[in-house]
Amino acid sequence: MKLNVGWFSFTCCEDSTIVFIELMNERYFEWRKLLNFKYFRTLKSNNSLNDLDIAFVEGAISNKKEEETLKKIRENCKKLVAIGSCACTGSPANQRNFFDQVTKKEIQFILDRFDNRELVSPLSDIVKVDDYISGCPMDEKLFLTKLNQYVKEFEIVNA
Repeated sequence: MKLNVGWFSFTCCEDSTIVFIELMNERYFEWRKLLNFKYFRTLKSNNSLNDLDIAFVEGAISNKKEEETLKKIRENCKKLVAIGSCACTGSPANQRNFFDQVTKKEIQFILDRFDNRELVSPLSDIVKVDDYISGCPMDEKLFLTKLNQYVKEFEIVNA
Protein backbone atom coordinates (compact mmCIF):
# COMPACT_ATOMS: atom_id res chain seq x y z
CA MET A 1 0.00 0.00 0.00
CA LYS A 2 1.22 3.48 -0.89
CA LEU A 3 0.17 6.98 0.10
CA ASN A 4 -1.94 8.44 -2.72
CA VAL A 5 -0.59 11.94 -3.22
CA GLY A 6 -1.63 14.91 -5.31
CA TRP A 7 0.55 17.98 -5.83
CA PHE A 8 -1.19 21.10 -7.10
CA SER A 9 0.04 24.58 -7.89
CA PHE A 10 -2.04 27.72 -8.28
CA THR A 11 -1.07 31.42 -8.32
CA CYS A 12 2.54 31.58 -7.13
CA CYS A 13 6.09 31.27 -8.41
CA GLU A 14 6.07 27.46 -7.94
CA ASP A 15 9.23 27.53 -5.84
CA SER A 16 7.91 24.85 -3.48
CA THR A 17 7.36 22.54 -6.45
CA ILE A 18 11.01 23.00 -7.39
CA VAL A 19 12.09 22.26 -3.81
CA PHE A 20 9.96 19.11 -3.85
CA ILE A 21 11.53 17.94 -7.12
CA GLU A 22 14.98 18.54 -5.64
CA LEU A 23 13.95 16.44 -2.63
CA MET A 24 12.85 13.71 -5.04
CA ASN A 25 16.35 13.73 -6.55
CA GLU A 26 17.68 12.78 -3.12
CA ARG A 27 14.87 10.45 -1.98
CA TYR A 28 13.47 8.87 -5.13
CA PHE A 29 14.30 5.25 -4.29
CA GLU A 30 12.85 5.58 -0.79
CA TRP A 31 9.73 7.46 -1.89
CA ARG A 32 8.85 5.24 -4.85
CA LYS A 33 8.04 2.51 -2.31
CA LEU A 34 5.86 4.83 -0.22
CA LEU A 35 4.21 7.35 -2.51
CA ASN A 36 1.83 6.99 -5.43
CA PHE A 37 1.58 10.28 -7.32
CA LYS A 38 -1.96 10.25 -8.60
CA TYR A 39 -1.82 13.92 -9.61
CA PHE A 40 1.37 15.87 -10.31
CA ARG A 41 1.26 17.73 -13.63
CA THR A 42 4.89 18.78 -13.34
CA LEU A 43 5.94 15.12 -13.43
CA LYS A 44 3.29 13.32 -15.46
CA SER A 45 0.57 13.87 -18.03
CA ASN A 46 -1.92 11.19 -16.90
CA ASN A 47 -3.41 12.52 -13.66
CA SER A 48 -6.37 11.67 -11.45
CA LEU A 49 -8.11 13.58 -8.67
CA ASN A 50 -9.77 10.43 -7.35
CA ASP A 51 -9.00 8.81 -4.01
CA LEU A 52 -6.23 11.11 -2.77
CA ASP A 53 -4.95 10.55 0.73
CA ILE A 54 -3.14 13.87 0.77
CA ALA A 55 -3.33 16.89 -1.51
CA PHE A 56 -0.37 19.24 -1.24
CA VAL A 57 -1.54 22.59 -2.61
CA GLU A 58 0.82 25.43 -3.44
CA GLY A 59 -0.28 28.96 -4.32
CA ALA A 60 -3.08 31.40 -3.67
CA ILE A 61 -6.45 31.38 -5.43
CA SER A 62 -6.87 34.24 -7.88
CA ASN A 63 -9.63 33.24 -10.29
CA LYS A 64 -12.90 31.36 -10.35
CA LYS A 65 -11.49 28.35 -12.20
CA GLU A 66 -8.82 27.88 -9.52
CA GLU A 67 -11.49 28.23 -6.83
CA GLU A 68 -13.62 25.48 -8.39
CA THR A 69 -10.60 23.21 -8.86
CA LEU A 70 -9.59 23.71 -5.23
CA LYS A 71 -13.09 22.72 -4.11
CA LYS A 72 -12.87 19.52 -6.22
CA ILE A 73 -9.48 18.72 -4.71
CA ARG A 74 -10.92 19.16 -1.20
CA GLU A 75 -13.80 16.81 -2.04
CA ASN A 76 -11.39 14.13 -3.24
CA CYS A 77 -8.73 14.09 -0.53
CA LYS A 78 -8.56 13.00 3.08
CA LYS A 79 -6.10 15.75 4.02
CA LEU A 80 -5.33 19.03 2.32
CA VAL A 81 -2.00 20.68 3.12
CA ALA A 82 -1.27 24.31 2.21
CA ILE A 83 2.27 24.57 0.88
CA GLY A 84 4.22 27.84 0.90
CA SER A 85 3.37 31.41 1.85
CA CYS A 86 0.90 32.09 -0.95
CA ALA A 87 -1.24 29.06 -0.05
CA CYS A 88 -0.97 29.75 3.70
CA THR A 89 -1.44 33.53 3.81
CA GLY A 90 -2.13 34.67 0.24
CA SER A 91 1.07 36.74 0.16
CA PRO A 92 2.96 37.70 -1.90
CA ALA A 93 0.64 36.52 -4.71
CA ASN A 94 -2.12 38.75 -3.38
CA GLN A 95 -0.36 42.05 -4.05
CA ARG A 96 -3.23 43.35 -6.17
CA ASN A 97 -5.53 43.15 -3.14
CA PHE A 98 -3.71 46.24 -1.86
CA PHE A 99 -3.71 48.35 -5.02
CA ASP A 100 -5.21 51.82 -4.82
CA GLN A 101 -8.46 52.54 -6.65
CA VAL A 102 -6.72 54.12 -9.66
CA THR A 103 -4.56 51.05 -10.21
CA LYS A 104 -7.50 48.69 -9.68
CA LYS A 105 -9.47 50.56 -12.33
CA GLU A 106 -6.48 50.42 -14.67
CA ILE A 107 -6.19 46.62 -14.48
CA GLN A 108 -9.91 45.78 -14.32
CA PHE A 109 -10.04 44.73 -17.99
CA ILE A 110 -7.35 42.11 -17.32
CA LEU A 111 -9.18 40.82 -14.26
CA ASP A 112 -12.38 40.56 -16.29
CA ARG A 113 -10.67 38.81 -19.21
CA PHE A 114 -9.29 36.06 -16.99
CA ASP A 115 -12.37 35.78 -14.75
CA ASN A 116 -10.34 36.76 -11.70
CA ARG A 117 -11.87 36.93 -8.26
CA GLU A 118 -12.13 40.31 -6.57
CA LEU A 119 -9.45 39.23 -4.07
CA VAL A 120 -6.57 36.78 -4.26
CA SER A 121 -7.07 34.45 -1.30
CA PRO A 122 -5.22 31.88 0.78
CA LEU A 123 -6.66 28.37 0.56
CA SER A 124 -8.32 28.54 3.99
CA ASP A 125 -10.62 31.35 2.82
CA ILE A 126 -12.22 28.84 0.43
CA VAL A 127 -11.85 25.31 1.85
CA LYS A 128 -10.88 23.53 5.05
CA VAL A 129 -7.11 23.21 5.29
CA ASP A 130 -5.80 20.40 7.50
CA ASP A 131 -2.18 21.48 7.77
CA TYR A 132 0.23 24.25 6.79
CA ILE A 133 3.84 24.23 5.63
CA SER A 134 4.85 27.85 5.30
CA GLY A 135 7.81 29.58 3.71
CA CYS A 136 8.67 30.96 0.33
CA PRO A 137 9.70 28.40 -0.73
CA MET A 138 8.29 25.90 1.74
CA ASP A 139 10.37 24.92 4.74
CA GLU A 140 12.09 21.76 3.50
CA LYS A 141 12.72 20.26 6.96
CA LEU A 142 9.13 20.88 8.05
CA PHE A 143 7.86 19.29 4.84
CA LEU A 144 9.94 16.15 5.43
CA THR A 145 8.76 15.97 9.04
CA LYS A 146 5.11 16.30 7.97
CA LEU A 147 5.46 13.78 5.14
CA ASN A 148 6.94 11.24 7.56
CA GLN A 149 4.06 11.99 9.94
CA TYR A 150 1.52 11.25 7.18
CA VAL A 151 3.27 8.03 6.15
CA LYS A 152 2.90 6.84 9.76
CA GLU A 153 -0.64 8.19 10.15
CA PHE A 154 -1.84 6.39 7.02
CA GLU A 155 0.08 3.26 8.09
CA ILE A 156 2.20 3.04 4.97
CA VAL A 157 4.79 0.31 5.33
CA ASN A 158 8.05 0.50 3.41
CA ALA A 159 7.83 -2.41 0.96
